[in-house]
Amino acid sequence: MNVFSVSQIRDWDAFTIAHEPIHSIDLMERASSAFVRWFCARFDDRCPVIVFCGMGNNGGDGLAISRMLLQKCYNVRTCVVKHSPKGSADFSRNLERLESLTAIEWIETAADIPTLLSPPIVIDALLGSGLSRPAEGLMAEVIQRINDAQTPVISVDIAAGLFADMPNAPSDSIIKPTHTVAFQCPKLAFFQPQCAEFVGEWDIVSIGLSEKYELQTPTSYFYTDAAIIEPFTKARKKYSHKGSFGHALLIGGSYGKIGSIVLSAKACLRSGAGLLTVQAPQCGYDIIQTSIPEAMVLPDWHWRINTAVPNIEPYSAIGIGPGMGQDPQTLLMLRELLTLLTSPIVLDADALNLLSKHPDMLTILPKNSILTPHPKELQRLLGQSWKDDYEKLTLLRDFSQKYQLIVCLKGAHTAVALPDGSIHFNSTGNPGMATGGSGDVLTGIITGLLAQGMHPTDAAVFGVFQHGKAGDRAAQKCTQPALIASDIINEMRW
Repeated sequence: MNVFSVSQIRDWDAFTIAHEPIHSIDLMERASSAFVRWFCARFDDRCPVIVFCGMGNNGGDGLAISRMLLQKCYNVRTCVVKHSPKGSADFSRNLERLESLTAIEWIETAADIPTLLSPPIVIDALLGSGLSRPAEGLMAEVIQRINDAQTPVISVDIAAGLFADMPNAPSDSIIKPTHTVAFQCPKLAFFQPQCAEFVGEWDIVSIGLSEKYELQTPTSYFYTDAAIIEPFTKARKKYSHKGSFGHALLIGGSYGKIGSIVLSAKACLRSGAGLLTVQAPQCGYDIIQTSIPEAMVLPDWHWRINTAVPNIEPYSAIGIGPGMGQDPQTLLMLRELLTLLTSPIVLDADALNLLSKHPDMLTILPKNSILTPHPKELQRLLGQSWKDDYEKLTLLRDFSQKYQLIVCLKGAHTAVALPDGSIHFNSTGNPGMATGGSGDVLTGIITGLLAQGMHPTDAAVFGVFQHGKAGDRAAQKCTQPALIASDIINEMRW
């Protein structure tokens, strides 16, 4: 799914109006109907509702939503903040329609703001995605009163006061919704950690905007959902054998950290790799042979760390880093290994930390190699921090393009940055996956997919999606607080 900028969304509306064709007021009606269907599926008509509207098109949506809920016998109050001398044309049309059904409460001063005592459901239709300056004056006061009421808030398309694709100032007045119902596509703000409290949980509802526009309009941002992933899942041919699905090599583990490479190895096998060899120090030999009988073990001569450069010829993909440590001898092994490689490799954990300390090695990584850092590891790789999450995305993209690497920045909505400058946000996963070993599982999955011949771009995007999907299934069984990395492996299937 494409993630468009505010200007592109505005053009998308205009393109649909011109080419469907459809009047703008009827497109607003369609959007409001989609919101109401979502709302009625979750809240029955015993819940009192207050709809707060601005005087732009987002407010017009709110007025149409009020009318439709009243027609469905909901107990609805409609409050309009008079923050402008005149409303938009479609706002005015919907105001006329609603005034024939109910009285409108106008908020012209702070004294007019209703007191939210018995917890109603608030629908926020105050300001839309086209906001270009912070909410001020009376509008800011209304936003603050709603936030102070601690009542459920559903924002229409985007929370009032939140910029869709650029950072807000810390002092800006922004609605803190429990849920956002966005029209047609997500906004870039939905994927930024700094915006989390201003988005809440969110859903997308289709309002029938032009598919032609979506297909022909370029964007750098994408949202990975099940529809995009489906083509990657292919049935195996009847006469396949283990050699048909690649031979993966995983290098990692050190004294006290053999569990990391065990998790990666199990995930690699579960992802479908036909054969797996694990290179680990001598101290991990018995552990790996016992816990993963399906894997072969290539024991390093050293008892505690990895030092030996393996013969890479037998392997169709290599993953390195989980639990590996940063010993100087391990660094020498990594540096020599990288000089031998011609195919993309997967690097995680201590392999990334060694790259951060010796950034000259970034230039010898094979193109389309896959790095899987968490934010702190990315910061070390970049050699700098960022002032906000939008700058972080810019730095992530620049790094990926500069070195022609694929970077999976782990977290909620893991961002996969590709060398072509695009960033793909993931739709799966949950906070229960914030547990030790979860990243090691991802390394194993992506390495296993590479070993089977999947293109690195697809392996990264598909692997991240399936990692999160398995985590979601695990959370349903175990609950999020009780989830551990092994549970993710146990729920892998596709």
